[in-house]
Amino acid sequence: MRVFADLGWFFRAHWVRYAVGIILLFLVEVLQLIPPWLIGQVVNRFVTRHYTATYLWRVLAVILLAQLLSYGLRYGWRLMLYGGSLELASELRRRLYRHFTELSPVFYQQHRIGDLMAHSTNDVQAVQETAGDGVLTLADSVLTAAVVVATMATRINGFLTLVALLPLPVMAYVVTRYGHWLHDRFMKAQAAFSDLNDRVQEIISGIRVVRAFGQETWEKQEFRDLSEQVMVKNIAVSQIDALFDPTVSVIVGLSYFLALAIGGWMVIHRTLNIGQLTTFTLYLGELIWPMMAFGFLFNIVERGRASYERIQRLLTEKPAIHDRPGAVDTLSPGPIHYGIPTFSYPGADHPVLQDVILDIPAGAFVGILGRTGSGKSTLLRLLLREFDLTAGDITIAGTSIYQVTLRALRAQLAYVPQDHVIFSATVRENIAFGHPQASFDEIVRVSRLAEIDEDIRRFPEGYDTLVGERGVTLSGGQQQRLSIARALLRPAAILVLDDALSAVDVQTEARILENLRHATQDRTLLLATHRVKAVENADLVIVLDDGRVVETGSPSTLLARASLFSKMWQRQQLVGVTKGEDAPWR
Repeated sequence: MRVFADLGWFFRAHWVRYAVGIILLFLVEVLQLIPPWLIGQVVNRFVTRHYTATYLWRVLAVILLAQLLSYGLRYGWRLMLYGGSLELASELRRRLYRHFTELSPVFYQQHRIGDLMAHSTNDVQAVQETAGDGVLTLADSVLTAAVVVATMATRINGFLTLVALLPLPVMAYVVTRYGHWLHDRFMKAQAAFSDLNDRVQEIISGIRVVRAFGQETWEKQEFRDLSEQVMVKNIAVSQIDALFDPTVSVIVGLSYFLALAIGGWMVIHRTLNIGQLTTFTLYLGELIWPMMAFGFLFNIVERGRASYERIQRLLTEKPAIHDRPGAVDTLSPGPIHYGIPTFSYPGADHPVLQDVILDIPAGAFVGILGRTGSGKSTLLRLLLREFDLTAGDITIAGTSIYQVTLRALRAQLAYVPQDHVIFSATVRENIAFGHPQASFDEIVRVSRLAEIDEDIRRFPEGYDTLVGERGVTLSGGQQQRLSIARALLRPAAILVLDDALSAVDVQTEARILENLRHATQDRTLLLATHRVKAVENADLVIVLDDGRVVETGSPSTLLARASLFSKMWQRQQLVGVTKGEDAPWR
């Protein structure tokens, strides 16, 4: 029952709802005492032949009235208790979602999306059932048992009541043992479901690659194996689950046997009349539900406890990136300064950046060049605080990015990552994601700057066309240009493009960069790329090699001397003449 204590924070916040529900439930239990009692009285009158039609009609009227009142009260407590469980599920999902948005990229490298989805669905559902069916079963079984047993003992016969309840301690012990076994098996079943969920998500998102490589048969077998594991784990859960009902049924049957045997003996010896035995038997029948509910309760509670433990384990993950103590919520735009003696990714031994000292003027177009793995993306991701420095600092307008809140920092940044994220929404909604208040004219303006407006107008519904999950209906170049439009629409002082034009041809890239130069004259533009030609009009070029800044300066300055930049320029120009396009840095 520890899960109820773990959920105490929720029950305390919604105690009125649960208190009203339990009070209504108690009134129902009291009303349920009336029919058996009246039936016992009628049986006695039949035996003694002291009954009339009027008396019978009165009894029937009272029983009908009790049932009608019970109907209304049952509706009330169900509304209260089940409504509370839905509130809990909603709150847990909100907490999980909020926590997901605060966690760093390192967390998502260590956890699978399918497993996180299982936490948000299956586990939340199991906890919801605990706060709904679990609370109901606990309250209903306890109240029913208390009211009925007290009535049986005080109004009929205490000794007979004690005898009939003798098997209950045995049931309590056996069901508790079942609960422990169920908890362990349910944890394993949930883990297997998470594996299956993760695999399905991977297969669906990568279905084009699966088909292109002809791996459908292998993936089907892989899915079949995972599905088999889920089935086996759930069968193991069901094997324990299936023991609850037969166990309770045997205990209930034993109680009936004892009640009828001892009660019959008492009727024969006239220490109990037939009407009392009838009422006692009917009350014992009302105890069947509490007895069976006891088994159901352990089933529900153990599932809920296992799931809540999984959720809490996730919620206790501390965000690696967070606001520092005393961080302020304002940041003015200005020049950017990098002072990084060394930086390594968490868990890595080899430094990604070393001895990086950079000053970037406000409003400048800055090109960041380098081979794959030279540290270009890392330089930009550190500015975004996707990772934190362990030594050194990065400042904007003289203020350390660690002295301001994440919200204030990211309000100054518009980011286009290498891996473009397109949401399952319309083109208009995707572009306006970072600035929902933008007008349609503004959306069209940035689309033209990103050279995607003409493409959009050829779509079936234009800007209202749904692009599908992860933008599957768009080409790679269209996804990149839509992402650029989204960044341009965001009113941020710094525009960060991380290899954001790799899927765009050279001519389109040149037009986009020319548009960006004119449209972002009052904004700092940071462009990481492997194409030398892309930065020929930059105000400042930064060349990285193996995590170090090897050259900085304007394109004309770097071309005028024997620099790595000039060598790359000459090489890409030669390859471009041969192939008719710009060549990548190799």
